[in-house]
Amino acid sequence: MSPPNSMSPTTNGNGVAMNGAKKQLDFDPSAAPPFEIADIRAAIPPHCWVKNPWRSLSYVLRDLLVILSFAVAAAKLDSWTFWPLYWVAQGTMFWAVFVLGHDCGHGSFSDSWLLNNVMGHILHSSILVPYHGWRISHKTHHQNHGNVEKDESWVPLPEKVYKSLDTSTKFMRFTIPLPMFAYPIYLWTRSPGKKGSHFNPYSDLFAPNEGAAVSISTLCWTAMALLLCYSSFIYGFAPVLKIYGVPYLIFVAWLDMVTYLHHHGYEQKLPWYRGKEWSYLRGGLTTVDRDYGVINNIHHDIGTHVIHHLFPQMPHYHLVEATQAAKHVLGKYYREPKKSGPFPFHLFGYLVRSLGEDHYVSDTGDVVFYQSDPHIPKFRTSSATTKSKSS
Repeated sequence: MSPPNSMSPTTNGNGVAMNGAKKQLDFDPSAAPPFEIADIRAAIPPHCWVKNPWRSLSYVLRDLLVILSFAVAAAKLDSWTFWPLYWVAQGTMFWAVFVLGHDCGHGSFSDSWLLNNVMGHILHSSILVPYHGWRISHKTHHQNHGNVEKDESWVPLPEKVYKSLDTSTKFMRFTIPLPMFAYPIYLWTRSPGKKGSHFNPYSDLFAPNEGAAVSISTLCWTAMALLLCYSSFIYGFAPVLKIYGVPYLIFVAWLDMVTYLHHHGYEQKLPWYRGKEWSYLRGGLTTVDRDYGVINNIHHDIGTHVIHHLFPQMPHYHLVEATQAAKHVLGKYYREPKKSGPFPFHLFGYLVRSLGEDHYVSDTGDVVFYQSDPHIPKFRTSSATTKSKSS
């Protein structure tokens, strides 16, 4: 199945040219690749698979020292000139901590099951993420990436499900900036069309033998929530909100934006699969790398996402090298990310445009592309594209 046209000023949200003609593409991203995942693996240097627990722990120490320094400085200065800078910086560091806990969940932090789970609980509980609950659902996402029926993260809504949503749900899901604060709601209720909770050991998300692990993580999350409540009682609600609450919201916005843009918003619409057309390799090749400028190092190169999705147990500090080594195998299935300035302002254009155009996929067909609901208000494509190019 040929993909719709790229999203450009000459096309509408479904990739149809404004003059009614289809723009011809020289590459079909939905075509089965001429290589196997073993070919990609073979191209990657052997040392890229080696996990160094001391190196991983050094990143934890670095991030925690920065977080502590920011918090002490903010409390000492207590200035409204400084608070907004603190919130953005500290929220970004919370996001960096999440990525390290994410590595623990994948087993890329170390080869030690115990170290991974202890550090994962410490890191994720500190930012109100139920470690095992999220780890298990995220594993489902990786195992089924690009699969309309089985994927877990920012999965497209089939047309029938989409049309069953009420107006308020559509507004929340597709109106900037509301979708960028969806993560806490997702943890409690999952996405539209899916049932379960990351906190409930009896949820549909989990197998019966995973219930005990999920319960432990829920208890750790509860302990952190109680600690925040106790701190509010002792020090006051406002100080806790300024030191922790607002950075937490910035972290949530980072998480939602980054995870969304790894699977949406590319210039050319990318395929989603069902049934026999889906494979682990084809699904993984629909992910998109992004350049975040100086944030790349801060959030542990999570923007180098294609190789991470195909090989999630690879340490983050080897992803850039592994990607460079694999490019000649991937060919046009690898999409070179747009170069960022110091800060990734250019990504907001992709985000706004995608949320204005990528609403649902067809209920039928094993290779499908996002379609647009003309009744959803959106920024003009040309405006978003101009923004992206000028950033």
